[in-house]
Amino acid sequence: MFANIFAILAPVFITTGLGYFWARAGKHFDTSLVTSLVTYFGTPCLTFAALATVKLGADALLSMGTAAVLSILAFIAIGWPILKLFKLSPRTYLQSLSWPNIGNVGLPLCLLAFGNDGLALAVAFFAAMIVLQLTVGVAFVAGTFSIRSLAKMPIVPATLIAIVFLATKTPVPAWLYNTTDLIGQLTIPLMLFTLGVSLARLKPVSLLRSIGLSVLRLAMGFGVGIGLSEILGLDGAARGVVILQCSMPVAVFCYLFAQLYDNDPEEVAGVVIASTFLAAISLPALLWYVL
Repeated sequence: MFANIFAILAPVFITTGLGYFWARAGKHFDTSLVTSLVTYFGTPCLTFAALATVKLGADALLSMGTAAVLSILAFIAIGWPILKLFKLSPRTYLQSLSWPNIGNVGLPLCLLAFGNDGLALAVAFFAAMIVLQLTVGVAFVAGTFSIRSLAKMPIVPATLIAIVFLATKTPVPAWLYNTTDLIGQLTIPLMLFTLGVSLARLKPVSLLRSIGLSVLRLAMGFGVGIGLSEILGLDGAARGVVILQCSMPVAVFCYLFAQLYDNDPEEVAGVVIASTFLAAISLPALLWYVL
């Protein structure tokens, strides 16, 4: 079991570490360019290749989307009153409690732990949550909402096209699968490397508050993941994926949104860094539990 867990975690830690030390060495890394490549090409291709050819039933993928939506509602229901109790601004901190890092960390962990089926389940969870994060989540931080933002998200048409192939049981042409699979394979390594670069560049403040909120994020995610698995009757890889995805640290996107809309970005950076390092410590135990 220890060897299996190490084999899962080593690629994640090493690739993230390469990005971290690259940035600490002062090397140039165009985060904006890489993020655009991942957002507009890598992630849609990964989503299509994983979903359109998966052997899992549509019900399993629907369960993942449902779990993603319910998890967000649960995180908000738990996080909002706790922030109010401690007189912390929900607009600053609620996104950190609500949006786990299901992309940079969650996807590679699910792939390495459960194989291609685990990746497909994780992608279905990711697709539902990322749509909510880039619409409702951004609207909450920015104070405004625009339906046009959906049109700028290539993951939406990629998911819909994949569902058509899956629902009609139409074989994906070899050239289309090979192309999307090749481009999609760029996504996870680039996500992990970018995560390392981002961690090296963030400047946290309020260490004790960051640690407290990080512990809440991870504990709440683990509890919600287990609860949803029981409510939805999930088992095997599906159960493991939901627990893993819900238990991830704070998404780096939370810092980017806070910075974009000038909403205490240093405070959010502290929670991103603290939760990521605490998650790195707890991941072996988490993987032992789900495996």
